[in-house]
Amino acid sequence: MTFHIINGPNLNLLGKREPEIYGNSTFEDYFVTLQRDFKMCELHYFQSNHEGAIIDHLHNIGFSSDGIVFNPGAYTHTSVALADAIAAISSLVIEVHISNTFARESFRHHSYVSPVAKGIIVGLGLDGYRLALQYLYTKHYC
Repeated sequence: MTFHIINGPNLNLLGKREPEIYGNSTFEDYFVTLQRDFKMCELHYFQSNHEGAIIDHLHNIGFSSDGIVFNPGAYTHTSVALADAIAAISSLVIEVHISNTFARESFRHHSYVSPVAKGIIVGLGLDGYRLALQYLYTKHYC
């Protein structure tokens, strides 16, 4: 079972950026925990601040990955191109947001990604990634 986690812009700053919203842990530290908790799976992590790099990565893994956990960051609210890339691939995509986007500024209430994702997990902190991986694993084995 191979799963990919993709984080979009500014998520490389987790642990430093607005800790009251995003917490104090880096994603790299959390990824080690996910690898320990999901030993039965092969996990890959990719982060980019560049929309085109994320699209290229989705194209590269989107027909072979057993599932993708995707936090598009601010591109959630602006990128039709990312939505088109997800619609074009066959791998299941779960959209994840660390913060509750609906409790934030009104422009964050709309997602171009949600209509083409299998599901969304919003506002549960880093645990959202674990829950998404649990869903994808269960979907394949139960």
